[in-house]
Amino acid sequence: MQIASGKVIGGRVELDGELPEGATVTVIAREADETFEVDADTEQILLRAIEQCERGEIIPMGDLLDELRARE
Repeated sequence: MQIASGKVIGGRVELDGELPEGATVTVIAREADETFEVDADTEQILLRAIEQCERGEIIPMGDLLDELRARE
């Protein structure tokens, strides 16, 4: 799985990055005034995770799911 952000321009989603041709995507659009709140610890976890993704420190979704299943 890859994560890409973008904006709607002229009725189409324009991504800030690139995805492979033919990729299946899911678009989640938040309302202009929509927010969510988390505690300080969760915020730091999320910010570190975003930084890791931006550095390209990612693993394929299948590998992650296999790892999580192995912990059960």
